Amino acid sequence: MKHVEIISGGSLPNIPWQEKPEQVGKIPIWRYTENPVIDRNPLPGVARIFNSAVLPYEDGFIGVFRGEQINGIPYIYLGRSKDGIHWDYEPDKIRFVDENGKDFAPVYAYDPRLVEIEGVYYIIWCGDFYGASIGMAKTTDFKTFTRIENPFIPFNRNAVLFPRKINGNFALLSRPSDSGHTPFGDVFLSESPDMTYWGKHRHVMGKGSEWWESVKVGSGAAPIETSEGWLLFYHGVSGTCNGFVYSMGGAILDIDNPSIVKYRCETFLLTPEEWYEERGFVPNVIFPCAALTDKDTGRVAVYYGAADSYVGLAFTYMDEIVDYIKNNSVVTEADTEIGIR
Repeated sequence: MKHVEIISGGSLPNIPWQEKPEQVGKIPIWRYTENPVIDRNPLPGVARIFNSAVLPYEDGFIGVFRGEQINGIPYIYLGRSKDGIHWDYEPDKIRFVDENGKDFAPVYAYDPRLVEIEGVYYIIWCGDFYGASIGMAKTTDFKTFTRIENPFIPFNRNAVLFPRKINGNFALLSRPSDSGHTPFGDVFLSESPDMTYWGKHRHVMGKGSEWWESVKVGSGAAPIETSEGWLLFYHGVSGTCNGFVYSMGGAILDIDNPSIVKYRCETFLLTPEEWYEERGFVPNVIFPCAALTDKDTGRVAVYYGAADSYVGLAFTYMDEIVDYIKNNSVVTEADTEIGIR
């Protein structure tokens, strides 16, 4: 009998799924044996798709994909799928417009997230706002994509919206950074009454004391509302003599005040081990960007970018992953405080 209730999202009987293999290690999460689900050169003009986000839509799934074009510039492409594994992509990158319907293309756009709030779908990405910052757009039909105000000035990355308002406000996680490939980074929470003006900034969590997240952390998939709190799959980064290594971690945030970390797993949940995670354009990267859930079975499917070259899938059960995070939790004062100084 399930003891952790999935509150955000409903029944999803067609969730991508593969049963747990007989041999699973201590950590209750397993990779899809047919990974990667998206390989190189997925459509004409695009060399690689990775770090992308997926949601249920109509009778299947819809996704926004980081497409690294053959000129090297990243952009966002739209794709549809019946099973969440095999994808058909629109051949042209998403056309963004302003409030008047005029073309308003970002200079570049990468690492998109996709979140539905009250019938509106929001795409959040990192782009150029005279420096790396957060870009946002909205759609109700996946035909017209209207840009909305950038929430912050540079420099900022890894933004993701919560899937509902909290205490009447939209809530957004992000990671302030610098102009380079940031050798530091903490996750912050911000609120907005209207998706235009953002404030009430609060610190959520910083880099961990463990090696696998000792350089920086960043939010990943949209937080999942559960009876234990907001489940957050995030990435943690370590430094080695051969560069950064990106792993996936898990934390549970307070349901009413998500700047408070209730539980934070001391160990990674996934770290690069398979060839498609260790070998690619940027080696040794697991970068979660989306998670699907089925309320009835407790199934969870996590999409992650692998080595900046592929998309992989991993599976778990909500009960098992929440129990693992709680049983292996180590939190600090900076995690559990309200996040304002």
